[in-house]
Amino acid sequence: MDIRKIYEYALQREIEGKRFFEENAERLQHAAAREAFKVLAQEEQKHIFFIEKQLTALAEGQSAPITEESLQPTSFFTQRAEIEKVEQSVAQAMVADLPVLRMAYLIERDFAEFYQMAAAKAEGAAKQVLHSLAEWERTHEALFKAMHDTLFERYAQMPWGG
Repeated sequence: MDIRKIYEYALQREIEGKRFFEENAERLQHAAAREAFKVLAQEEQKHIFFIEKQLTALAEGQSAPITEESLQPTSFFTQRAEIEKVEQSVAQAMVADLPVLRMAYLIERDFAEFYQMAAAKAEGAAKQVLHSLAEWERTHEALFKAMHDTLFERYAQMPWGG
């Protein structure tokens, strides 16, 4: 397995993910979802920097240092999902946001699966790096699935016509 190719592929996917979250943050009607997308774009930037460090270290024939801090996802996602429980009074805003939230969930799930698959084949520090990236993405995946499912359930319970 060529870990450089794995990191390069991952870097491109993280850049695309960041762009998706930045662009869609402005389109979302649901306030909590919009804020989550903005924070996630920042989180994806951290992933980009992290992967770039790994690539630089590989080019120099070294392993990039991995600190506990660099492996921790932003606490925003776990705290925000628990505290807010996706509250909003204007129910019509949910309809347009549902497909975007579903796409966000699928993007994060795909990232996590990719990193898990690569980690299973990697060794040493690369295995730890890829496993950590998978965990980051699983945190994001869970948030967007919960947001989507909560909004969908609320929408499904609304009387026809909102």
